[in-house]
Amino acid sequence: MSMNDHHRVIATSIPGQGWDYALQKHPFHEEERLRGAVYCVYNRRLMANAFEDSTPEREYWLLRRTAGALHTGELTTEISGPDAAHLLDKVFTRNIAKTKIGRCSYQFACYPDGGMIVDGVLMRLAEDRFWYVQADGDFYSWLIAHSQGLDVTVRDPKMFVSQVQGPLSMKVLADAADGGMPDPFRYFDITTVSIAGNDVTITRTGYTNELGWEFYLEPHHDEQAIWATIKAAGVPHGMDLAGLDGFEARRIEGGIQNAGSDFDLTMTPYAAGLGGLVDLEKEDFIGKDALMNADKGCRLYGLRCSAGTPAYGGPVYLDDEQIGYMTCGAWSPFLQCGVGYVRLDEVKHGPGTDVTVTCVDGSRHAAVICAMPFYDEDGEIQRGKNTTIPDIPT
Repeated sequence: MSMNDHHRVIATSIPGQGWDYALQKHPFHEEERLRGAVYCVYNRRLMANAFEDSTPEREYWLLRRTAGALHTGELTTEISGPDAAHLLDKVFTRNIAKTKIGRCSYQFACYPDGGMIVDGVLMRLAEDRFWYVQADGDFYSWLIAHSQGLDVTVRDPKMFVSQVQGPLSMKVLADAADGGMPDPFRYFDITTVSIAGNDVTITRTGYTNELGWEFYLEPHHDEQAIWATIKAAGVPHGMDLAGLDGFEARRIEGGIQNAGSDFDLTMTPYAAGLGGLVDLEKEDFIGKDALMNADKGCRLYGLRCSAGTPAYGGPVYLDDEQIGYMTCGAWSPFLQCGVGYVRLDEVKHGPGTDVTVTCVDGSRHAAVICAMPFYDEDGEIQRGKNTTIPDIPT
């Protein structure tokens, strides 16, 4: 097997109509299309993977040194009403009361057997009003089903989400907002700013573990005016569009998991290394009984390979015995090595284990299992406490 034997299925725009009826395009799709974007389908939405006029490595360095903007396929659901918090406590593993008004929290849901459904960011806009911004996955119908008999409204607010990530992202925000930089604006805060005369909800969140923020486009907004203002504000700070390929190495380095591949319905939060986000002390929630009795060991770890890029789905061996496989892989321009996540068959192996991994060149190379994230364990970069801008290795 050679590198050319690895193929993926992605989408592109061509003239004509038909059979993309169910796909939604981001409001800024046309700008992406003109740059030769190719897409994945995410929540039945198109999200750019790459652009003809750029490279993933260039976009990676935008995230590490200036700012990169990604128009996402994230899906927002609004949950409101007197029983909104009750419904969310029923479907999520963490205590909703701990998410205060004006704050976000990372939340995931499980099936009754403890298998994971989806993850995302929960935003508490008011005591009885929430937005859940989810990764790719079928969750809207799950909420509807479990809302029966409760005084709650679950609806699609028909929003789109974009994000600006990187060490200069806050400078972009300060220049784009009509009133300048909001204060306070802490990690996982929610606030509203005026951009081009539009009141826009923003959060201190993102998919990179870099300093960054996300903005939420509602149907009543002048979307093009908002983006034109943000884009113009980004020019002096070196901001440009980035695709998922540019984000991939950085999200892996940061220990951010992708729903449906890094974890899925066959994995409990403990197996995925997320057991610390399961509150077994709170009242009953879906999957609690199974999780109380589940194996608490972790089976998902990082992996470094100095000689190559781990292949997605590539076997991982200890001596000549396969002990797991790669759920993702990329070359890290910063670490100058291949990085990825290995899903282990058993919990007995862990960080520090020397292994071999199948790489995109078809060969097996030496690698080592490691903890996640790969660096910045205390999250000082995304919190703005570490403002060091890395040099590009020569």
